Amino acid sequence: MVGLRHAGNPRIPDTTVRRLPVYLRVLSELSGRQQEVTSAELAERTGYSSEQIRKDFAYFGALGTRGVGYRVDLLQRQIRSILGLDRPIPAAVIGAGNLGTALARYSILQDRDIQVVALFDVDPRRVGTDIEGVKVYPTEELPAVVRQLGIRMAIVAVPPEAAQAVVDAAVRAGVTAFLNFSPVKLQAPRHVHIQNIDLSLELQSLAYYVSARSLP
Repeated sequence: MVGLRHAGNPRIPDTTVRRLPVYLRVLSELSGRQQEVTSAELAERTGYSSEQIRKDFAYFGALGTRGVGYRVDLLQRQIRSILGLDRPIPAAVIGAGNLGTALARYSILQDRDIQVVALFDVDPRRVGTDIEGVKVYPTEELPAVVRQLGIRMAIVAVPPEAAQAVVDAAVRAGVTAFLNFSPVKLQAPRHVHIQNIDLSLELQSLAYYVSARSLP
């Protein structure tokens, strides 16, 4: 399975990486309330099995004590370090329309780990404005701004016909991870990770659970 490498360990499955932020959220909720947590408690709070949790943690070495569990503060720091969240990560939002603006505003106001430091758009009415103090740049300045601000992550919220071109430009400038909201399959080098979120598909699949209630 395609995944991430960590400190010389075998390749880490993407599914494991996706579960780490869930563990981190639970640990953040427990922080200050209790000093230790067991895999059984984590299983109850996350919905994952104890076995799956222990298997996930085993990829990264001994994170706990057998028969005792895990220190909440230490495990929290370890997972943050594994995810690279022990330092701020500068990010960009490409596309400052309604969706891009909403995503940027949420990240700027709510996320202390991923810092949106720039937005990009082709609309001259948006260029030069700011979202919660973060400037909207013209898309043609993307390569220079990405290099200047050290941006390595980007949220893509542009029309599908423009998505591949902006991703290509961002990759050439050094971006290696994308959260893509454009409903199009993007091409990128092997070292670049693209996570796709298609709102239309998600809503259409969700409709099943509404319509299924009316079926005999």
